[in-house]
Amino acid sequence: MKTQNILVAVAVLFGLLTIFAGTRVLLGSDPGYVVYRPLLIYNTVMGVVYVATGIIAWRSIKQGMYVAAAIFVLNLIVLTAIFFLYTEGSPVAVESLRAMSFRTVVWFVLLAGFWWLCRRNELNGNLSMR
Repeated sequence: MKTQNILVAVAVLFGLLTIFAGTRVLLGSDPGYVVYRPLLIYNTVMGVVYVATGIIAWRSIKQGMYVAAAIFVLNLIVLTAIFFLYTEGSPVAVESLRAMSFRTVVWFVLLAGFWWLCRRNELNGNLSMR
């Protein structure tokens, strides 16, 4: 139960920080590097999804695991796309690549944590998986 609460807290806090950072830039704050607006909008929207995922995972580890898997895959696709744009000379900052890499790793770790909890609960015969 404690591990689940930690994973949920990480997901929710990460989401809130993502919403805060994205909204600040959308409202005109200059981050000090070129902002690729489609990525900024994606990340801000995903911040809301991150918070929702934390709530879902708090209620059901298994459902949280499925949503975390979808987030990881989406972030990996977006990371691949912006890497391609960067290598082609599009206005994507290195900081954006680093931040998207970090997001992708965070969601991989959360996915792994939720998977581990699901597996442990299945082995222990806990089918409710709260």
